[in-house]
Amino acid sequence: MSFHKNLITVSIFAVIAPNLYADDPEQQVQKLEAINVQVHPLNQSAADFAVADNVIQHKALAQGGVTIGDALAGQPGVYSNQFGAGSSRPVLRGQDGPRVKVLEHASETADVSTLSPDHAVTVDPILAKQIEVIRGPSTLLYAAGTVGGLVNVTDQKIPTSIPDKGYEGQVGVRYNSGSDEKLASAGVTAALGDQFAIRVEGSKRKANNYIAPDYVHEHSHEHDLGNGQHETHTEFVKERRVDNTFAEGQTVNIGGSWIHDRGFVGLSYSNREDQYGLPGHSHEYENCHPHGDALDCDAHGAGGHTHDHDEEEHGGPWGDLKSERYDLRTELSEPFVGFQKLRAHASYTDYKHDELEESEVLTTFKSKGYDARLELVHNPIADWEGVIGTQYNRQKLNISGEESLMNPSTTEKWSIFGLEHKQFGDFHVELGLRADQQKIDIDSTQKDFSDYAISYSGAVNWEFAPDYKLSFVASHQERLPLAQELYANGKHFATNTYERGNENLDVEKSNNLELGFHYEKDQLDYHVHVYHNWYDNYIYAATKDNFENFRLVDYTQDKAKFYGTEAQVGYAINDMYKLSVFGDYVRGKIDGENAPRVPAGRLGTKVDVDFADGWSGLAEYSHVFKQDKITAFERETDGYNMVNLGVAYSGQLKDQNDYRVYFKANNLLDEDVYSHTSFLANIPQVGRNFTVGLEFGF
Repeated sequence: MSFHKNLITVSIFAVIAPNLYADDPEQQVQKLEAINVQVHPLNQSAADFAVADNVIQHKALAQGGVTIGDALAGQPGVYSNQFGAGSSRPVLRGQDGPRVKVLEHASETADVSTLSPDHAVTVDPILAKQIEVIRGPSTLLYAAGTVGGLVNVTDQKIPTSIPDKGYEGQVGVRYNSGSDEKLASAGVTAALGDQFAIRVEGSKRKANNYIAPDYVHEHSHEHDLGNGQHETHTEFVKERRVDNTFAEGQTVNIGGSWIHDRGFVGLSYSNREDQYGLPGHSHEYENCHPHGDALDCDAHGAGGHTHDHDEEEHGGPWGDLKSERYDLRTELSEPFVGFQKLRAHASYTDYKHDELEESEVLTTFKSKGYDARLELVHNPIADWEGVIGTQYNRQKLNISGEESLMNPSTTEKWSIFGLEHKQFGDFHVELGLRADQQKIDIDSTQKDFSDYAISYSGAVNWEFAPDYKLSFVASHQERLPLAQELYANGKHFATNTYERGNENLDVEKSNNLELGFHYEKDQLDYHVHVYHNWYDNYIYAATKDNFENFRLVDYTQDKAKFYGTEAQVGYAINDMYKLSVFGDYVRGKIDGENAPRVPAGRLGTKVDVDFADGWSGLAEYSHVFKQDKITAFERETDGYNMVNLGVAYSGQLKDQNDYRVYFKANNLLDEDVYSHTSFLANIPQVGRNFTVGLEFGF
């Protein structure tokens, strides 16, 4: 089978290869326009950053993953900690959870996705204008402790300009065979007069359990033998679809803004609803409880939830999420003397999700979040350009039911930040600073938390020769602990753990270095980065005891280090073909032992083709290596080959409306894919699947 799959791979590239060199490689290649990074207040281009930022445009997002982690997976240094088809977060350079901030148009999402991998991030990549992976000193404008970088999803729900034709919009539909997924999205911006615009957009998705090759599922059946005795039989059944990986949901956004010569002011309302399965979410160990630093599971299996697979409405535990959000944004040019621009943003989010079995609510998560920030871009001072600002964030969290990990808590954070940059001949210098003051009130006898953190970063770009650039980034970052890390005391079935917080946790601190080498030319470009992160007081869940697959974990602190590299080389063979080679690798250690869920190394190649006359295509191959550098209670994950092929046609109707039809074959070799970054490393990812879609713009 391995030889057969490798033969297919070689055959695909054998067909492509003769065409790659058919044209004269000396033909001139058109240079693409620099992409602007929207989250940056100074609106610099990606080329201005000491560490190149990754920008994923709407065209790629339209045919990609519908959860934020899956939408970004495959980018250099980015993996996904997927939890079924309904939830995923990005993993950046081996970091996830609270160390990878996900922003919605530079604002906090105010969901509970950092508490657990089975909680969805409430941003919709399908409706996004673009998604940015930001690194370097600029991250301190939005968060501290995001050593691997942060993610900003740029939305379009508040118009910032009047459409040229008085209206503009897009409609998209697509189908995926892997889960029988049907997805539709639409958005329209219309002018109401000369200075007011309104935006209405939404998406709707419905997907069944996804397919996976060679999937064997364990079924346990309990039989009543009488006299209070029970007998459990276990059998292994081969199935084509992975149970409880369904997902469905919808998002509706309505926004309007008044647009004038010096800026705009706008307001929007968002409503999101999701229902999705929680694979691997088991109540098998619900009778386990701690005795000191040991687990007591003597009553294991008695009185637990033992449902027959065929009798459950959704085939297992599932989540029901509802979120309402209000946003107010404004931007004003030259607000007063000494400043070029003022930006302000305020949001309120009312979030709730239930975790259910057989339509019975077992656990409810409620979050009410407030976020406000003010930015001022100042006039140059001694040729230093920059921005200063302040931010306030408040989140009230209440968890009730079976998995009530902690008492109700309220977290408040006040921040000030600044970013400055200046050109010194061939050197471009960028400096960032952020100070945070955090207070957590807990509704219990546990002590409240109050502390501050100061983070700073500097970067230098040296253009030592035409088209060559050497970059150096250094930072000291401090992360304040989450309420969960301080106060948790309860079962967490998504991760098969009993979690205990530590109210005496200190501020997590890291010192970080990164070196980059860049070459940019019309025909050839390459980027190489190496980085090293040293942590003091690294906060993690340390295992104290285990019973079978259930663990007792305590949040504790220790020294840690993460280091790795990313590289990408692109060569435009001619106007039609561009060949790329890429790879990444990260290694993590905590107290000298392997860190958990660190992604394996990855190496791949990609061919982008512009056939002209509206036709384009791609062929990509990557190999993810085996991950055997594991910590206790982890399992090794085998390596795999990933082959994807795609073709698209873009055209224009007589009335100048654009349309695009695309087709993509994913995991063409139908490989067994197990993700080491996921808490569900024992559950396979989707097998061979095909996506077909249509987008229409007007």
